[in-house]
Amino acid sequence: MSTRHILLGLLASGPRHGYDLKRRHDERFPQARPLAYAQVYTTLQRLVRDGLVEVEGTDSDGGGPERTLYRATADGTRELLHWAREITPPAPHVTNEIFAKVVVSILVTDEGTDPAAHLLQQRAAHMTRMRELTALKNDPGADLTTVLSADYALAHLDADLRWMTTTMARLTTLTAEVASA
Repeated sequence: MSTRHILLGLLASGPRHGYDLKRRHDERFPQARPLAYAQVYTTLQRLVRDGLVEVEGTDSDGGGPERTLYRATADGTRELLHWAREITPPAPHVTNEIFAKVVVSILVTDEGTDPAAHLLQQRAAHMTRMRELTALKNDPGADLTTVLSADYALAHLDADLRWMTTTMARLTTLTAEVASA
């Protein structure tokens, strides 16, 4: 995920200060890792340096600290639109911690690891998370961003579950291959 482009997108509706950008990011991307304030301000500094954002001024919330307002430049808007129109290529290599743990547990079966038990426990954790996301998206007060984000996460969890099912069916063959190697 491109933090710089997301911040440019959040600035598209008008000038904002860093605190507001962080808050809006966390609202608009509820399933993403929340941005740290330092990451927001570091990215804004780089955007200013690159001429994609400029400082519009400062404001204060009724006696609060002064906050710097940032706005996207014309170059920033062009950069954002170019990025948004680009097709994201599928990842050439899929690396996933679940995959790695299953492979390692197959490789070290003599050490008391059990890939089948691990897959069953991981499946249970995925099912719990899927129930949480389904409840979240079915909440009558859920906004569109929450629903879209939950649907995206559910699709990925479902793909993981299908992989786990296929891998469980192949475990006997996989462990026999490792034992004979």
